[in-house]
Amino acid sequence: MTEIRREEFFYDSRDNMTKIHAVKWIPEGNPICVLQIVHGMAEYALRYDDVARYLAQKGVLVVASDHLGHGLSKREEAPYGYFCKRDAATVVVRDVHRLKKIVQEENLGVPYFILGHSMGSFVTRNYLFRYGKGIDGAMIMGTGNQPGYLPRAAKMLASILTIFKGAEHVSPLIDKLSFGDYNKQIENPVTNVDWLSRDKHQVDRYIEDPLCGFVFTLNGFHTLFDLIIKAEKKSNIEKIPKDLPILFLAGTADPVGEYGKGVRLAYENMKAAGIKDIDIKLYDGGRHEILNEIDKEIIYADVYKFLKTHIQNS
Repeated sequence: MTEIRREEFFYDSRDNMTKIHAVKWIPEGNPICVLQIVHGMAEYALRYDDVARYLAQKGVLVVASDHLGHGLSKREEAPYGYFCKRDAATVVVRDVHRLKKIVQEENLGVPYFILGHSMGSFVTRNYLFRYGKGIDGAMIMGTGNQPGYLPRAAKMLASILTIFKGAEHVSPLIDKLSFGDYNKQIENPVTNVDWLSRDKHQVDRYIEDPLCGFVFTLNGFHTLFDLIIKAEKKSNIEKIPKDLPILFLAGTADPVGEYGKGVRLAYENMKAAGIKDIDIKLYDGGRHEILNEIDKEIIYADVYKFLKTHIQNS
């Protein structure tokens, strides 16, 4: 096995205040493509080290960054789960794009792909209607599709509570309303986050990691609901380039995607908008973090297969 070089660096956020922490996993020789990973809620880029090393061994340059209020992209005076004061849902997407521009300029002519997981899947779905013309393909992982009134009602609740509590307030109420029943289909759960994976070791690692599992601030929840609303808006879906290859990936036991139902709906909505090269893969029994599941090597291989297939067509 070749030695994979990992580099960490910082760049300026579009909030004009914060330095965004980013990571590169650099393969030996010229990369066959770039894959930018967009991480989920209450986690960070380095959690993708295993899959990034797997792909880098195969010649893929993998990059990822910590969102505002996550990992090392948190200002000292702000709590975890707080993005920024103004239009955070746009800023977080623009931060992803800024990293893409930095890396692409260093790798001119190299095919460029993006993969978004969970909250990162909604960031990525926003990215596709804003900047989709500049990439060669996208993978939407661990996503969902809420009935329109739910994220709107949740966003309104977050706005009302912000008036009384402030944007940095951590709301156990909204957290419980959002995620409180995610373990309901698991027999005899050991922890409150067993819905993440069937791999007990991965669940324990998540619980023990001080950079994971924090409860979002009201600002964070407002941003999340805003991203979901925009991602699911029909007029936005219609702006996604029709020839962009897109692959949906999720587990059939993932409550975020309503056990496959929400993932299929998101897929069908994009297909109905005229996107031609679009596919969906649902993994039997897989919970939310399929890249940390007991059969993760199958998902790793499918991610690589998507890249390899579309490198030839880019």
